[in-house]
Amino acid sequence: MEGLGLLSKLPVEQCPQFLHKVIDGICGRAYPRFQDHGNVWNLREWLQVLENTETFIKSVVGKDEPQKKLNYHLNGLTAEHQGAILTCIKSRKPEIRDALLQKVCAMSSSYLQDFDWQLKLAMSSDKLSTLQMPLVNLDLDILKNRTMTPISIEMNKEELQNLINSLEAANKVLYSFITFFSVIFFGCFFNVDVTVDSEYGCSIHFVLHIVK
Repeated sequence: MEGLGLLSKLPVEQCPQFLHKVIDGICGRAYPRFQDHGNVWNLREWLQVLENTETFIKSVVGKDEPQKKLNYHLNGLTAEHQGAILTCIKSRKPEIRDALLQKVCAMSSSYLQDFDWQLKLAMSSDKLSTLQMPLVNLDLDILKNRTMTPISIEMNKEELQNLINSLEAANKVLYSFITFFSVIFFGCFFNVDVTVDSEYGCSIHFVLHIVK
């Protein structure tokens, strides 16, 4: 990241202010302005240092890169500059990570916010006095355009197995597609993990992973 070397032109005491503004931009607020740093970088350098600094911060937080790789990227900067950069990132790491996860979720207009499930045993029906059929209730909270929509699904064993098969098939497609784009832009990926716990029960995990 050649643009990171340009941070050496910025006085060490001004580094935290610049870096926190870049992090603000990543988190959905205002990015630093060129007119505030025009005495340090020209326009070409400004675009380069801003892009490379943002990419570096996302990579550090999203991919949790080892110290050896961080040292490689920061090679050429003074120890004071390196310390200021890493200190700023460390102090706001949870906020940055949350912002990256939200951006991955926002790739779709609708996404799963939360879910719950429970197993019950149907003892009878309007046709049979004795039934004893295991049923699963799956409650989904779907967020679309900032509006939460609850969805409740009741399934027997066969319907549950069909759902699991569908999720596993969808996961294979989503894994390759979302991993490619989200690792490039955000350093994390979405995965569906379906685990059958017993003969009649299962757990369905929708997980956002941080790539290491």
